[in-house]
Amino acid sequence: MSEGGKVRIDPPSDFPPAEDHYQRLWTPQRMSYVLGKGAHPRAQKNAKHKCPFCAAEKKSDEDGLIAWRGKTVFAIMNLYPYNVGHLMICPYRHVGYLTQLTDPELQEFEKATVLAMEVMRVVSHPDGWNIGINQGKVAGAGVADHLHQHIVPRWEGDSNFMPIVAETRTMPILLSNQRDAYASAFARLASQYDLTSNSTAHK
Repeated sequence: MSEGGKVRIDPPSDFPPAEDHYQRLWTPQRMSYVLGKGAHPRAQKNAKHKCPFCAAEKKSDEDGLIAWRGKTVFAIMNLYPYNVGHLMICPYRHVGYLTQLTDPELQEFEKATVLAMEVMRVVSHPDGWNIGINQGKVAGAGVADHLHQHIVPRWEGDSNFMPIVAETRTMPILLSNQRDAYASAFARLASQYDLTSNSTAHK
């Protein structure tokens, strides 16, 4: 601010503390995109694409990278993993929200998530997990119209400089090999969680 032609510098103590460590890039020009409800050519193009989950579950387990098939849901590897061994639980039905699942679907959806954690524990021995669902495009869902729950195994020190400096994640195992290891464990452990493995379902 200017006082009598001089620049006034306010002390940092006059400002409220930062609530997080992020910097802000102000882009008011994007408001036209937001108010246009995403009417961007790329968004229109992507909207025409077929659902990758519906397409995958019609393939063989190997080709679709499916690690396990239950009665109403299945476990599939993430093509763009946040971390090694990242998979997702999806209902066969093409629905976008938890509220649209039937009671049997919801029960198997959550039990399959617990089973997946045990599979990862047996196969990869993680120190923890990130588990979550983005529901709706505005919430960050990459495939907004087909519900999927992310299950991401984590290890102490699994984040290094590569994602920060090079925007690159290092993956020490092929998705196909990880799928094979998971599939074997799913088949052994499913019955312990009162879940039925159905390798021929919805093919």
